[in-house]
Amino acid sequence: MAKQAVPDDPAYARKLADYERVVATIPALERKGAANPYTAIDGNMSSYLHPRGDMALRLPPGAREAFLTAYGTNLFEAYGIVQKEYVTVPDALLADTAALRPYFQASVDYVSGLKPKPAKGKKKG
Repeated sequence: MAKQAVPDDPAYARKLADYERVVATIPALERKGAANPYTAIDGNMSSYLHPRGDMALRLPPGAREAFLTAYGTNLFEAYGIVQKEYVTVPDALLADTAALRPYFQASVDYVSGLKPKPAKGKKKG
């Protein structure tokens, strides 16, 4: 099991800065989540930074398989569940904003075409 990063861990802070840099390449996209950074469009997540410091990126079929082959990585696994539409972004790629940007854009394009999820209302009580 991978070590859980914590926000004051220098390695996590570096990965968070790398994540924020790639998110900033698409000005219309807002980074959300204070404790668990993510991006989403119409309620559909496109990426997130797991608390252990690994980045998950949602890619469409075809691009997903190509990414897995090109980077020798795997589908993202969190909390014991393999997330079939998400790939694990290698740390070296996360640190290379220019190289990651086309994949990040592909993720945003893919998620933009998905059916919007209804907004969740706050629970009363």
